[in-house]
Amino acid sequence: MPKHGKKYLEALKKVNPDELYAPEAALALVKDASFAKFDETVEVHLRLGIDPRHADQNIRTTVALPHGTGKSARVLVFAQGDAVQAALDAGADFAGNDELINRIDKENFFDFDVAIATPDMMGKVGRIGRKLGPRGLMPNPKSGTIVPAETLPLTIREVKGGRVEFRNDKTGLLHVAIGKVSFTPEQLYDNFHTLMEAVKAAKPSGSKGVYVRTITVTSTMGPGISVNPALAQAMTAN
Repeated sequence: MPKHGKKYLEALKKVNPDELYAPEAALALVKDASFAKFDETVEVHLRLGIDPRHADQNIRTTVALPHGTGKSARVLVFAQGDAVQAALDAGADFAGNDELINRIDKENFFDFDVAIATPDMMGKVGRIGRKLGPRGLMPNPKSGTIVPAETLPLTIREVKGGRVEFRNDKTGLLHVAIGKVSFTPEQLYDNFHTLMEAVKAAKPSGSKGVYVRTITVTSTMGPGISVNPALAQAMTAN
């Protein structure tokens, strides 16, 4: 079993392991319990009442966090014609067609976080799917990364501004970054609220029983803090 350092153990003393915290209190405690010298990422981990063995119960969608994640994504766009310059003007880090596909295929170029493509490029992009897919970089309509040329600038700005994709793992867990410990408690709360609304909206019709079973918030190096699922879901009540 790995041993924790003194700073972690001191931070752990601030957390009551038997308490299910209200969202506001949990997020404030995440900030208070962080101790690293760098600006730690604040993460939300949710255990859902889904069966990942069934395709219709898997979740994959996106959410635009109102305050972003604190990290600007590097965006690559597969497009052609006027859409290439439009993508660059909108803030894409890389945009092009055959030359980018060849660079990824021949040079193993993966210096980007998100790949977006226009529909007319997918026939070509599919040829490098074996390289993009395992890295989670393959454009996909479920993740909102295959878009027509006319909405390309808006999509790029959303991704650069804090739109994140989330999908469950094989155990039915979601892991989503919602900001940095340098964010204000209000900013973290707004992002958490927006995430919970997106999770609620993504509930598969085949999910039975309790949907959101556990919620834990933590920073990169800090201890996990349990959130009361009922209070978190009440945030999304109409």
